[in-house]
Amino acid sequence: MLISSISLAQNNKSQESNNWTAISQEVKIEVDTVKQFVFRGYVKATKIDTVSYGSLFTLIELKNGEWGSWKITRDTIVDHLDWKEHVIEGEINKETSRIVIGAFVWGDVTFYFDNFQLEIEDDKGDMIPFSIGNYSFEKAINDEVVDSWFEGITAKPEKSVKEFEIVASNKAFHGKQSIKVTGSGTDPNLYDQAIKPEENYKPQLGVLISMLDQLKKRVRTKVIGMTDYEIDHLHDDEANSIGALVMHLAAAEVLYQVRTFENRGFNKEEEEKWGAALSLGDEGRKKFRGKPIDYYLEEFDKVRAHTKELFKTVDEDWLQEDIPEFGMNKYYGWFHVMEHQSSHLGQILFLSKRIPPEPTIKVNPDIKN
Repeated sequence: MLISSISLAQNNKSQESNNWTAISQEVKIEVDTVKQFVFRGYVKATKIDTVSYGSLFTLIELKNGEWGSWKITRDTIVDHLDWKEHVIEGEINKETSRIVIGAFVWGDVTFYFDNFQLEIEDDKGDMIPFSIGNYSFEKAINDEVVDSWFEGITAKPEKSVKEFEIVASNKAFHGKQSIKVTGSGTDPNLYDQAIKPEENYKPQLGVLISMLDQLKKRVRTKVIGMTDYEIDHLHDDEANSIGALVMHLAAAEVLYQVRTFENRGFNKEEEEKWGAALSLGDEGRKKFRGKPIDYYLEEFDKVRAHTKELFKTVDEDWLQEDIPEFGMNKYYGWFHVMEHQSSHLGQILFLSKRIPPEPTIKVNPDIKN
């Protein structure tokens, strides 16, 4: 059995906007058989509500690069204002590459975390304590950089969430200090986990809009704050950039606007604007570079706003109308828009995990202006 920690300290992190953040540490592990593990720590809240919460978590990463099981402590909506131990039990196997352990915070609230401990079963069946770097957060925290820990659930690319502040606190369960994570300015509707008819639409149309907006929010949450380097990065010669994929989602939605509401394809003007984004490939790789992520998101926002205005002009019977030229009814057309956005969201998630660090430019001190 091979176990080792991966200690990281982040600098020059890019910012993203989100309703949640996490403080994490990775444990690289190789085992031949199923082994049990226990992760525990102490959590304290500053207020109790049904919107904000904090928790310990564990996340298993597999050798094929995919995620395995995700666990959070049962009392995720914290119902205590004093220190309380949280415990997660899980198992790993020969497919496991690493365990990500840490603390998770959601919403406008402050949580304190302290005294994390990890035990992993050895070959004799005994639970053996594993050394966690800076387990009790006694080391100084400078500019939200926490020794041995990183923000988020993946170490690369390095990011911070602008709605959250991470500092040391003298309110400690163990030792002299704990870690304090405070959320402020989060959007309570960003992940409103309910599909329900939107106002001002017929019920089925309103449900479609609700689902479309949920998917769009997930895309936005993932890419907001990405640097130009990140959104322009090409995983290989045949890949599309993340920026191009966001533009592709907007282009496909425009196509289904005209297909379902006007029973046609792109006209000349629309083809000039959206053709490269729809087709991607070499043309898309050349055209969609050097623009900030806000450019792509603003285009997507404008397209979605027009979709929502169009949906206000029709009733539910419209959904069942056929589009013979395209071999579908209109309901299926908008179902396809949703599955298309979900598919490319998965692609964006895949690509974002594989962006290498941005190369640094070394300046030769002997060269003078």
